[in-house]
Amino acid sequence: MLDEHAKVLTVLQYAGEIIGRKKLQKIVFILKKLGYPFREKYGFHFFGPYSEELTLQTEELDNLGFLKETKEKQGGYHQYRYELTPSGETFLQNFKFSFSGLDELVTHLNQQPSRFLELVSTALYFEQLDESEKREKIKTVKAKQNYTEDEIDQAFAFIRDLKKRLVSKTTYS
Repeated sequence: MLDEHAKVLTVLQYAGEIIGRKKLQKIVFILKKLGYPFREKYGFHFFGPYSEELTLQTEELDNLGFLKETKEKQGGYHQYRYELTPSGETFLQNFKFSFSGLDELVTHLNQQPSRFLELVSTALYFEQLDESEKREKIKTVKAKQNYTEDEIDQAFAFIRDLKKRLVSKTTYS
C-alpha cells in the first residue's frame, strides 16, 4: 500500500511541483499507460481518465505531511498546487525505486498544458480503437473542449514520441 503512495511522491519529486489536480491525474495515467507500475484504477470522467484512488492517496499524503497541497484562487475557480515536503523526502528514503527515464518523462509531461494532457490521456484511454475511431470518440466525448484536427494530430504524435522514449520498466526493493 505505501509503495503506491511512494510512487506518487516520486512523481512529485521529479516534477518539483505540479499545478492542478487534473494535471496530476493525467500525468499518472499517462505513465501507467506507458507501462510504469502505477496500480490506481481509472474510469472515464468529465475531464478524461480519473482515479478516485489517486485522489484519496493525495489527500492521505497531504494529511501525513508528505506533500503540500496549496489551494489558490484563479479567477472564478480554485487551482491546486502540489509539492513534496521535507517529510515526504525523508519518507521516500525508505523506498529504492529505479524508474528508468521517469525523471525526464515527468518533467516533459509537466511542461505540457493540462488541456493537452487531457487530450493525450483521452486518446490513450481509447487506445484499443483504430485512429479514425479514436478521433471520432475524442470529438464525441470531448465536444466541449472543441479540439481541432491539428491538436488531435499533435496528441497522436506526442504519444508516439513518448512510446519511443521508453526503455525499461521499474524495479525496486
